[in-house]
Amino acid sequence: MAKGDKFYFENYMECAALAKNAANYLVECLENYDASNIEMMLEQMHTYEHSADMKKHQMNEMLAKAFVTPVDREDLDMMSQQLDTVLDLLEEVLQKLYIYNIQTIESAAIEYARHLVKACDILCEIMEEFENFKKSKKLHSLIVESNDVEEECDKLYLTTMHELTKNSTDVLTTVSWYKIYDCFEACSDACEHVSECVGSIVMKNT
Repeated sequence: MAKGDKFYFENYMECAALAKNAANYLVECLENYDASNIEMMLEQMHTYEHSADMKKHQMNEMLAKAFVTPVDREDLDMMSQQLDTVLDLLEEVLQKLYIYNIQTIESAAIEYARHLVKACDILCEIMEEFENFKKSKKLHSLIVESNDVEEECDKLYLTTMHELTKNSTDVLTTVSWYKIYDCFEACSDACEHVSECVGSIVMKNT
């Protein structure tokens, strides 16, 4: 690949690293949750999301002026958007805790957040392999692994929502947690979408 092509893959690696850091921070927040500190948590989480936005803007600028790109311009743009969505949804989990004035954290939420850390760890590995996708011997197995984590999240979502409904004693609290778990599920789906986007690019270019 041309020397200038490294920008794209380095940008993706940096975005994946931001997602990993944000996911780890989410676990930290949930494990040590104190509702009185939620605004401080939101500020810190927003630094990750804002940094990802800056990476996306840099990508947009590069794509706008590039004459030739390593793969289709539209695919590079889609990848950037998908990675940005992961960060948006990680931030949204904390935002929903604030919106619904959540005072205590359910154990399933912590478990879900740990799954998201695992998903983001895999995204980091995928992005490290992506630049050399034509020669990589690990990329396919990492994409499969990403899918496996998403399936684990699906199972957790199903059982958690069932238990939430079965044990409901307060409508507002139940509805609030419905929406929070929906956000967790959307985030796990977004991680899988990134890996699927990589898989699609590989298939089109090999």
